[in-house]
Amino acid sequence: MAKDLILYTHPQSRGRIARWMLEEAGADYRVEAMSYGNSMKSPEYLAINPMGKVPAIRHGDQVITECAAICAYVADAFPNAGLAPPPGLRGAYYRWLFFAAGPLEAAIVNKALGVAVSDKQKGFVGYGSLDEALNAIAGAIAAGKPWIAGDRFSAADVYIGAQIGWGLQFGTIEARPEFADYAQRIQAREAYKRAKEKDDALAKELGLGG
Repeated sequence: MAKDLILYTHPQSRGRIARWMLEEAGADYRVEAMSYGNSMKSPEYLAINPMGKVPAIRHGDQVITECAAICAYVADAFPNAGLAPPPGLRGAYYRWLFFAAGPLEAAIVNKALGVAVSDKQKGFVGYGSLDEALNAIAGAIAAGKPWIAGDRFSAADVYIGAQIGWGLQFGTIEARPEFADYAQRIQAREAYKRAKEKDDALAKELGLGG
């Protein structure tokens, strides 16, 4: 019997990344829509994610939080979807998935919050500067291969594609041509379109903007 898979999410959150990943995997899942400040902070949900944030997934008796971890887990849990390279060829896959979850996201968020890092402080942060982090990603996606880890789309592209797509939409990253081209390829995927339609419909159901 297949394990029950539950996505805890909110349509105006990083839960959109987890939904997209599940759609790429062709997973059969159900959604628990959470509300900010209410159900996310309930004792029942805090037992799932003590941070009181979404997304989270429960797959049988496994609970996974953090978008990069969810992407990596789903790729492994649904191997027939081909969303992770073979184990011996995962260097670039792991590298860029966790670079985006660590240095890149920290750089983007700190910039958006107005956190200034001086030249003397660069050694204390994993990203050095936002420009350095963006240069690293730009080089990876402009290296002559269509996807971040090589010739095949992977879970790393889900996470990095979401970061770049949101960054371009909200102006938190520089609108470079290589980012625009990559975002266009990402957003043309059928699973991306399905996930977006479902989250937009959920937002409308909850009386929110898309």
